[in-house]
Amino acid sequence: MNITVLAVGSKMPRWVDEAVAEYAKRFGRDIRYTLKEIKPQKRGGGIGAEQGMAAEEKRILEALPENALLVALDERGEAPTSLQLAQHLKNWQQNGEHVCFVIGGADGMSDALKSRARLLLRLSSLTLPHGMVRVLLTEQLYRAVSILNNHPYHRE
Repeated sequence: MNITVLAVGSKMPRWVDEAVAEYAKRFGRDIRYTLKEIKPQKRGGGIGAEQGMAAEEKRILEALPENALLVALDERGEAPTSLQLAQHLKNWQQNGEHVCFVIGGADGMSDALKSRARLLLRLSSLTLPHGMVRVLLTEQLYRAVSILNNHPYHRE
């Protein structure tokens, strides 16, 4: 199964990159996990939130793997348990889906981009820093895979 994460933003602290890399290497041979950074649009000089999100949307769509199932992270999205996320992964894997998760920029994502998503997903009701979202998403995806593989990482 292919899992891609498109994350608006760059120059994350070293601990973010190290944590994401640690969880990513745990997936094993059955999961191909890729994190791609999307250049954020600079604000100011007449470029507001709407124009910035539109520019980021264009970059996201250009980076979106062909025929990928789009999952957008959004504060109003579904908040699955780890077991429910594992079930989503199982279904996508059985359907041969390449799943692409999108983490928007500082102003979020355009409504047009969110409407293209098969699923809107919320990791937390709290507002989280972008680096933390990368780590949490990667860890939860690893946790979901470990649940599907009956690995003892997850305990109920």
